[in-house]
Amino acid sequence: MRITIATIGRLKAGAERDLFARYRERAESAGRQTGLGPVCEIELSESPRGNAGERRREEGAALIGKIAEEATLVALDQSGKTMDSTAFAKWIARLRDDGVRDLVFAIGGADGHGPQIGERAAMSLALGPMTFPHAIARILLTEQIYRAITILSGHPYHRG
Repeated sequence: MRITIATIGRLKAGAERDLFARYRERAESAGRQTGLGPVCEIELSESPRGNAGERRREEGAALIGKIAEEATLVALDQSGKTMDSTAFAKWIARLRDDGVRDLVFAIGGADGHGPQIGERAAMSLALGPMTFPHAIARILLTEQIYRAITILSGHPYHRG
């Protein structure tokens, strides 16, 4: 099952980009034996619109335009469902086992998701109740994808 992280905003070169790349590479490498991967990335520019509502709509439309119709879409949102790492791993495995071929996690812009994302998403997922910068949210999500793969493969990385 291909896993894609689709984001509004781009990671610049540096520590955040390096850490994201490290977890993405680990997930891809470990995921081969579990039928998970590749782990892909879609980065879209933030909307230049002055109004937050217009920015959300424009960014949402841009994200939707990059996501295949048959993909299962998950919107990251701080008011979404929370899961511990083991439950997240089991949920991913269930999707894979049910035949989902393309799983997309969407991280919206600074103003959140446009309405199109909420309407299209199969689920809204929160990384926790705190607000994180989008770069950190992307890193946390990628690490949790890697952690889920290690849980499913029996690798000792996860000790929770």
